[in-house]
Formats: sequence, C-alpha cells, structure tokens
Amino acid sequence: MFLLHEYDIFWAFLIISSVIPILAFLISSILAPISEGPEKLSSYESGIEPIGDAWLQFRIRYYMFALVFVVFDVETVFLYPWAMSFDVLGVSVFIEALIFVLILIVGLVYAWRKGALEWS
Repeated sequence: MFLLHEYDIFWAFLIISSVIPILAFLISSILAPISEGPEKLSSYESGIEPIGDAWLQFRIRYYMFALVFVVFDVETVFLYPWAMSFDVLGVSVFIEALIFVLILIVGLVYAWRKGALEWS
C-alpha cells in the first residue's frame, strides 16, 4: 500500500529547499539599499564613461567551443556514479557505458571535422 508518511523526509526537504530561496530574496529586498540615479542606470558602474556601443558581435566558434566543452563536462558527471559502483553493476552496464562513450567520441570526431574545435 502506498503510504504518505514514508515520504515525510522528502516533503520536509522540498519545503525547506523552497523556503530558503524565497527568504533569501525577501531579506535581500528588505535590507538592500535602494539608490537609483544616472550612475546606476549607466552601462558600467566603474566610474569610466562608456565609449562606443555596448553591442559587440562574437564569432559563432566561441559558442560552439563552449557547447562542446559543456557536452563533455556533462559526460564526466554521468560517468562518475558508474565508475564508483563498477564492481557491483556487472558486464551489461559496462557495455552500456562503453556505448555511451563511443557515441560521445563520434560526436567529438564530428565536431573536430566540422572545425568546431578550431579557435582561430
């Protein structure tokens, strides 16, 4: 039978993790000084007058490089729990992880051939 009292810890964690950010925003809105003026509304608050337009175009290669980095960074996050319990899981999970890594290698080779890893 499905018993709700078994999930008391979950509900407590959910409530606490919802209340803390709300309290943080409320406390900061109450305690933060409110000072609006021309200095606050300027593009930069460093005291130096901005020269030129704030809109600059970046090359798409920067974003592609960052995207490839994020993909392989997330790969390590997925592989870490598998590596920690490798001896318990068995051969089938090893084969699944090997397929996962091979798919990522194919993606890396594709990005490499398309030039996404070239910085200049």
